[in-house]
Amino acid sequence: MTTPSGASTPDDYWRRPGPGDGDAAEPAGPAPTPTSGYAGPPPSTPPPAGWRPPVHLEPTAPRRLPAQDMAALDAAEQRSQRVTYGFGAAAGVVLVVLVCLLCSRIIF
Repeated sequence: MTTPSGASTPDDYWRRPGPGDGDAAEPAGPAPTPTSGYAGPPPSTPPPAGWRPPVHLEPTAPRRLPAQDMAALDAAEQRSQRVTYGFGAAAGVVLVVLVCLLCSRIIF
């Protein structure tokens, strides 16, 4: 960042240049034409009327899903929840026993 010098205010750096401030002035006329020689993409022509391939097979309609037995789903979910809680309780008991064994070795 450059710092302002002389009798200018700190905001002069951020001000837009005036009409007589050297090469930073905007041109007054229309925008200049590009001199690169590129005139843009070629004009496009619309496709012919029958350009899509013919459709021989129509897809079948989606079939209906079987009805769900909500009572059976709830019962299965409860059974799986009991199994999960059982394994968690067994793992907790094993961990408590291991901690007690380790603490007894340290104390005695």
